[in-house]
Amino acid sequence: MYYAIISEDVDNSLALRKSARPAHIERLEQLKKEGRLLVAGPHPAIDTPDPGDAGFSGSLVVAEFDSLVAAEAWAASDPYMDAGVYGKVTVKPFKVALP
Repeated sequence: MYYAIISEDVDNSLALRKSARPAHIERLEQLKKEGRLLVAGPHPAIDTPDPGDAGFSGSLVVAEFDSLVAAEAWAASDPYMDAGVYGKVTVKPFKVALP
């Protein structure tokens, strides 16, 4: 089953994001290689694809896991969590309806 991992950044998270980004991306690439990643990306803090110094307000990952518990454990071990980027993370079951 798919799960949506909805993460919200702490204020002024850009420097923290930059330091932890390589390890964060590496984990997402592993999900992709395993064929489990549906979509992933950050939420720009302003209405543009390249927010520059405004940074990001959070992230969304939709990926396949064996259970909600497994998805929550994966989210809890994200390098962005260790770096203090995320202030809140919500994990919910996700059903693909379209396309």
